[in-house]
Amino acid sequence: MEPHIKQLQLLKLVEEIEGYAILVLDRKGNVETWNKGAEKIKGYKAEEIIGQHIRIFYTAVDLLIGLPEKLLAEASLKGTVYNESWRVRKDNTTFWGSVTITALHDDEGNITGFAKITRDLTERMLSETTIRRHAENLEIKNKEIEQFVYIASHDLQEPLFTVNSFVEFFQTEYQHLFDENAKAYLNFIVQATDRMKNLIKNLLDYSHLGAEKILANIDCNQLLNTLTADLASQIKNSGAKVVYKDLPVIKGYPTELGQLFQNLISNAIKFRDKKEIPEIEISAVKEPACWRFTIKDNGIGVDPRFQEKIFLIFQRLHGRNEYEGNGIGLAHCKKIVELHGGKISVEPNKDKGSSFVFTIPFKPYLITA
Repeated sequence: MEPHIKQLQLLKLVEEIEGYAILVLDRKGNVETWNKGAEKIKGYKAEEIIGQHIRIFYTAVDLLIGLPEKLLAEASLKGTVYNESWRVRKDNTTFWGSVTITALHDDEGNITGFAKITRDLTERMLSETTIRRHAENLEIKNKEIEQFVYIASHDLQEPLFTVNSFVEFFQTEYQHLFDENAKAYLNFIVQATDRMKNLIKNLLDYSHLGAEKILANIDCNQLLNTLTADLASQIKNSGAKVVYKDLPVIKGYPTELGQLFQNLISNAIKFRDKKEIPEIEISAVKEPACWRFTIKDNGIGVDPRFQEKIFLIFQRLHGRNEYEGNGIGLAHCKKIVELHGGKISVEPNKDKGSSFVFTIPFKPYLITA
């Protein structure tokens, strides 16, 4: 039996498959067989199309550049060729088709024809186009927001600079005229403007998270060695014990992940009973699609009613007299984790304190803004 006949019989076995248009062509590119999938995708009955050249399925633009002939020639040369482009149905509507053309040979290696398999990927292509457009629009919006934040922050800093300048002037030139109350009022103004400057800086930092877009392999043990060295003064003054070992190497954004760990460690040291020595344990567990990190502390804990609220920007659960800060650190943490495609939450420990848990996928999202 001729190889070409054997191949025809093999193709006959899959002619009932409706998800694929399966054709056998002669050496010139004329249709010899036509399965149910081809009928469904392209709209022609077998009797209408057998004997026709595949040029009938191509758009005017593709015909102008001779695409059908080029694909057959390439399949003859390479054995198989793949192409995606718009194709034409019987009713002149178009669909996005993925086409594989394979040359068929006899025992002597001579080309006897071609097998052509087509899939309708219009829905996938349109979905990808829609997602791409949404991503482009989102990037534009994010750039607009970043520009707005920068301009707004700059405009907010100008009057603060003016207020500080006049306060310094009063303190230098008229200090001898002020009583204790007046001096206290000036100090209140200085403290308030300093807090405002810190809020503006934190807002700018928040808006810039993810700007670098540089993915790298990060050894978490080395990262924490560096961070604990940077936090040496804070750790020494509090007597804190920071324990970690056997942490993984993960793929992520180095600057952002460093800030994530730093914020959570600093918070664990800050939010504690002053009579307690902070104990912070950092661990990681490998899950099917991600690393699950836990930062456990023996601090004051988080009321279950506020486990969601604490991750909102500028949310504070304690007065400044109790614990200093601007209420943006955990919002930073949430944004950093989400930039990687993960999630963060806080859980109460059975004995004392809290455990902050976050996930970092093995394949982080690409930051687009």
